[in-house]
Amino acid sequence: MNNTSKTSPPYSRCICSIILAISACTVSHAQTWPPASVPNAPQPQLEAEVTLRATPLNILKDEGAIWSSPARIREKDFGYLLPLGLAVAGAVTTDHQAMYDVVSHNASFNNTNTNASNFLVSPFIAAPAVMFAAGHFTGNDHARETGILGGEAILDSLVVEQGMKFIFWRERPTLDNAKGKFFQTNVGWDSSFPSSHSMIAWSSAAVLAEEYPSRLNQLGIYTLATGVSLTRVLGQQHFPSDVLVGSAFGWMIGHFVYKMHHRWHEPISR
Repeated sequence: MNNTSKTSPPYSRCICSIILAISACTVSHAQTWPPASVPNAPQPQLEAEVTLRATPLNILKDEGAIWSSPARIREKDFGYLLPLGLAVAGAVTTDHQAMYDVVSHNASFNNTNTNASNFLVSPFIAAPAVMFAAGHFTGNDHARETGILGGEAILDSLVVEQGMKFIFWRERPTLDNAKGKFFQTNVGWDSSFPSSHSMIAWSSAAVLAEEYPSRLNQLGIYTLATGVSLTRVLGQQHFPSDVLVGSAFGWMIGHFVYKMHHRWHEPISR
């Protein structure tokens, strides 16, 4: 067996340190909700309901809050930052071995899983549009809000995902015997880290699970999102750390959007 499959890339420690810092962009909001508890954090908007017209400005404010959040990290935040950082560190250091020695390289198997990931992510992409249309045409404010916030969460996550791709420039598992080198500018738009499928699925899933929080709904929603992330690895499209970071960031962005902009409440029956 090739000895390179048993050693960690020499840059892995540096990468893990950078990832830990970048993780703060979203995690610092995840454990300090409600946002009012964070010094200088943006406050929720005061509109009576979620509107499509306000969404572009909300996205700009979301991105400003997400990317500037490291400045608001406090000591208590490391109770969440450290476990995530350690999990990502472990994934990065074992990525090569996982993709080179563990995950099948059978082309048919990989193609089946890649197609499955594309199929499984489709409901999460379609859900915001479907929910918004259903709410708009039936007068269901709850569904309408779900659609708007789901779309906002996806767009927020895509901006963060693209920003990270252009920071890390990581090779796909199919290149260079799955060494997963970072800072390879030749990868261009096809950078592997983080997984866009995972970020889309988990950001949309977080909003859906918050808006319709029954145990059964959450089980089905998060099982489907897990399927998206898993099949990206089995399809040799992403390393485990790619989908771990994509899933975690997507989930936290979805929750952040919900907490910041959610307005609908169950009418009180009389």
